[in-house]
Amino acid sequence: MWNPPAKERLEKIPRLYETEDIPIKDTLVYLHFHIFSSHWFITEYNGCDLFFGYAILNGDTINSEWGYVCFNDLKAISVQDVEITCEPETSWRIRPVSEVTEIQL
Repeated sequence: MWNPPAKERLEKIPRLYETEDIPIKDTLVYLHFHIFSSHWFITEYNGCDLFFGYAILNGDTINSEWGYVCFNDLKAISVQDVEITCEPETSWRIRPVSEVTEIQL
């Protein structure tokens, strides 16, 4: 994995179910993982291995959805020797879902 998120960055992410009373458009997106046209936007974390967020696989925005993904599974993604990357803090600003244009509301 390129640019794995630092422990301090992971600790900022709310735990699973902590944001369920917040309107989805106002929920904050803490991390953005991507490889080619696949994207994972992370909003919650269990502190161990499980994320909750929005996934767009292979550019398919029609079938994109909210759900769970294991951190270890993300770290293992590699396509033709290209590894998944986590957008670094210097370029990814924590923002509400409403400001992430790729997420279909």
